[in-house]
Amino acid sequence: MKAKYINPFTDFGFKKIFGEEASKPLLIDFLNALLPLHNQVASLSFKNTEQLGQTDLDRKAIYDIYCETGKGEKFIVELQKAKQNYFIERTVYYSTFPIREQAEKGQWNYNLNAVYCIGILDFTFDDYETVSEKNEVVHTIKLKNQHGKVFYDKLTYIYLEMPNFKKPENELETRLDQWLYFIKNLEDFQNIPTIFKDEVFAQAFEKAEIANFKQDELDRYEYSLKAFRDNKATYDYAIETAYDEGKSEGINEGISQGILKVAKSLKESGLSTDLIVKATGLSAEDIEKL
Repeated sequence: MKAKYINPFTDFGFKKIFGEEASKPLLIDFLNALLPLHNQVASLSFKNTEQLGQTDLDRKAIYDIYCETGKGEKFIVELQKAKQNYFIERTVYYSTFPIREQAEKGQWNYNLNAVYCIGILDFTFDDYETVSEKNEVVHTIKLKNQHGKVFYDKLTYIYLEMPNFKKPENELETRLDQWLYFIKNLEDFQNIPTIFKDEVFAQAFEKAEIANFKQDELDRYEYSLKAFRDNKATYDYAIETAYDEGKSEGINEGISQGILKVAKSLKESGLSTDLIVKATGLSAEDIEKL
């Protein structure tokens, strides 16, 4: 059966739902579902998603969505479709840009506005020590001291592991549950579930309905959907080939070799460097050397 709604795990789909000017009420509602009641977002503005750093030597950061609230808080919202080497390090690196851009010329007291990095992950981390932690959907990380007390509360990383979200419609309890259910199942819906009858979700479904797209939007979505499928195929292939490579070189090295082979194949097929970077986790410099 042909999909009625877009795949929100595509770059186009994600930005269509959350990253356009008309999508602000949806993004605000989603962020408020993640945040505590004492720190709700009332308004926001979108900022340039490409940050070049302070010097030519700084590597640029490209975000999916970068926005600022009326109180000056910064939010980076990233959709990550496949595991990458040093993914956590990349998130930490990204968080340095909205921190540094707050520096003021002349006299400045270093008072910073809060920065939030939110990752919507279509995979799970594999370094958890307990079963309960491994099965959690939301992972919130702050800077803490050796006693587990929050040392600095203005830098927050929130990771949503979508494969761990398995609630059916009749078990949805919170607003966040509704959003996660919406994101995970949107492409499979043929009709709007009864739980999504409020104005915010009505707008979300209207924006996500493929029949409402103009031809240029449809073309961009089809291209984005192909990239999403290529990304998934890249990761799956790398895992499948890891065992054979790993016999002689070690499993981790085998995975790396598999990713290099697929990256080279994607490059030869004409896929852009940016998409290959997203698909493989390799740097643009590494890809240029292939």
